[in-house]
Amino acid sequence: MNGRDLVRSVIAVGSVGAAQGVRTVRAAWRRRRADATGLPSRGAERARVPGAVQEVEPGPGGGVVRFSRSELRILVAVNGAVFYGWDGAEPEPSYALAGQCPEADPRAVLEPDKDGGWRVVAERVTVVVSRHGAVEVRTPGGVTLRRDLPPRWWEPVGGGTARWMQRSEVAADARFFGLGGRAAGPRLPDGTYRLWNTDPGYAFGPGDDPLYITMPVQMVVSDGGTHLVFHDSSWDGTVTLREGEEGAGSGHDRAGTSELRMDGGPLRCWVMVGTPARVLLAWASLTGAPALPPAWALGHHHARWGFGSEQEVRRIVAGYLEHGLPLDAVHLDIDHLDAHQVFTVDQDRFPKLPVLAEELRRDGIRLVSIVDPAVKALPGNAVYDGGTAEDAFVRDASGQVVQGVVWPGDAVFPDFTHARVREWWGGLYEERLAQGFSGFWHDMNEPTSFTAFGESTLPRSARHSLEGRGGDHREAHNVYALCMARAGFEGLRKLAPEERPFLFSRSGWAGMQRYGGTWSGDVATGWPGLRASLALVMGLGLCGVPYSGPDIGGFDGDPSPELYLRWFQLGAYLPLFRTHASLRAGRREPWEFGAEVLEHARVALVERRRLLPYFMTLAHLARRTGAPYVRPLWWAAPEERALRDCGDAFLLGDSLLVAPVLDPGADRRAVQLPRGRWYDTVTEQAYEGPAQVLVDAPLSRIPVFARAGAVLPVRGEEGGLELEVWAPARGQTGGGQVVPDGGEGWDEPEIERYTARWTGSRVVVEREGENGGGEPSHPVRVRGAGER
Repeated sequence: MNGRDLVRSVIAVGSVGAAQGVRTVRAAWRRRRADATGLPSRGAERARVPGAVQEVEPGPGGGVVRFSRSELRILVAVNGAVFYGWDGAEPEPSYALAGQCPEADPRAVLEPDKDGGWRVVAERVTVVVSRHGAVEVRTPGGVTLRRDLPPRWWEPVGGGTARWMQRSEVAADARFFGLGGRAAGPRLPDGTYRLWNTDPGYAFGPGDDPLYITMPVQMVVSDGGTHLVFHDSSWDGTVTLREGEEGAGSGHDRAGTSELRMDGGPLRCWVMVGTPARVLLAWASLTGAPALPPAWALGHHHARWGFGSEQEVRRIVAGYLEHGLPLDAVHLDIDHLDAHQVFTVDQDRFPKLPVLAEELRRDGIRLVSIVDPAVKALPGNAVYDGGTAEDAFVRDASGQVVQGVVWPGDAVFPDFTHARVREWWGGLYEERLAQGFSGFWHDMNEPTSFTAFGESTLPRSARHSLEGRGGDHREAHNVYALCMARAGFEGLRKLAPEERPFLFSRSGWAGMQRYGGTWSGDVATGWPGLRASLALVMGLGLCGVPYSGPDIGGFDGDPSPELYLRWFQLGAYLPLFRTHASLRAGRREPWEFGAEVLEHARVALVERRRLLPYFMTLAHLARRTGAPYVRPLWWAAPEERALRDCGDAFLLGDSLLVAPVLDPGADRRAVQLPRGRWYDTVTEQAYEGPAQVLVDAPLSRIPVFARAGAVLPVRGEEGGLELEVWAPARGQTGGGQVVPDGGEGWDEPEIERYTARWTGSRVVVEREGENGGGEPSHPVRVRGAGER
């Protein structure tokens, strides 16, 4: 033991209690010993580059280019996505892909290029390979969006997994987005970002990285076009980003760069080119359509670590009803479990949980349960005994079951990379359904295992099935939560086949949208945490995860009334609208912050309830197109540089622009408006974009604008669906889409399409149909018609 580890051990014992502290010290040493004996020694390494082109082999969608020391397989799929893999890497097996690899584009042709290189020409993209292995991705017009320099590998002399590095160049004006859930975004500043899902162990702010969801997914936006790139390796790695510099008239631009270094796994990637909407449509077709939440999950959720009893839950719900505040779900944290053991209930604190769930459901309120992957290592615990009988738990290199430390104490971990284990785990949700829960909240699934020092996760040498291929935690770590979400989702499909599962997960990886959404995790209470909340939601949406939201008020501490209200107002326009706090934090109920905050919070809640049909429409469109609910201002105009650099406002679908207040004491704020006419939704004042405007932002509301011509589905005063139409500018038309759905089942409602136009002195709204325009299916209310 070195001195630093000794100090950490003493601190751990003192900070979490003697018993748990001793466990974390033991766990840290177990982990260190396991890796010392179970991981191969790297030893000496030799570097390798592809070499020069030797021969080519045309094939469907592209072909294979062979170099003297490697080979490159290129495939252009029918959806326009480009795959290329080195050293024989194929698109499959992959945890990211939904189903099989997409069909190759038969029109894509491999042909010679200049200077001994080759190229694959397709309708939407051209891929150019130099004679030494550089790969360029170009638009059909010939603009280079990305140039990957020849990769480099470092191979252990005695055999084993090779490390690799891929350096890429993009346009000098390009901006980087994505990489999963990053608090520094949404536009990612220069720096190095780690690709290793991590529980930071404390409430985080904008400067903290990595966090719970890391993905090797980048969206890159430049004047020349937009592209998304995904390097399909789940191993630990880093991405170093550096924006370029334009020559200020000298003509000597410095390209932006992205350097990816991975500790192992295949060097393979996918690239999608086009508008942001087209790119995410291709991404969704590749990695899977986002799960469709039930209608109630788009309402307001109230959660807390520390409700403590049925009586406290009833008190909170009664407070919402008494104050006339809409509430759709209550979340129970680990304190409702028996000694923190998963799939149990503390019968002393929650003796009649199914009765409570039924009472709440009659009031339109659902119960959501936390589910952790760690299982208390205690014979007699039903889940432990069942998992032992199934041989479900992760083992180390010597064949012993890996033990860690989580909330219930000494714990073991299911190997969700095994289909049999996923099926077993999915069946356990039957107990949750019997208790009356309607939704599920996966936590601690990076996976987290408390240690006094070192990484708070499983040993890297821990063995996993990886669908029968076999491997260790270095490869399985980042997909552990993804596979847990799959287990829960597929189990719920079998147990309650008539209902859409509601599941969201703290950790995940590319493709996690197939099973549900996520939330911010333990974001710090404070104005920086508020700003980080928006960055996370926007960045995840650009990685294909449209449903997410923060802990309103921050996870820890005591937000001021102003901070709480501004966070609440932002949350009302995000997909997951949930208040939450830690055991040690202050209250999060709106009435706890005084009469003024209560009244303003009520306005935000009522507006969210009014917009639920619009949120439901956005959910259906996300499922069908991959487009996120929350979109950057540049979504429809990525060539507008002023919009690319704006991260303090967002589009909610195509129709609304939301400008949250992210700084203390502000009662006005500047808003960057995209091109077109925009109406303040409260005053109905019209503004013309593109422009930056200064608008009022009193404590009672945040600025929200509607696009001229927008047709929004909203909830009318009588509870039915009505169309809110914002008048188009004279001489122009508008429109919108509506997907009417207020349920939980699997029906696919028809998309209703509407147009809006001026006819004389009034705005006419028609529903599009095969036989031309028709009368709208819902009542219509026109706003902004006084502006000409």
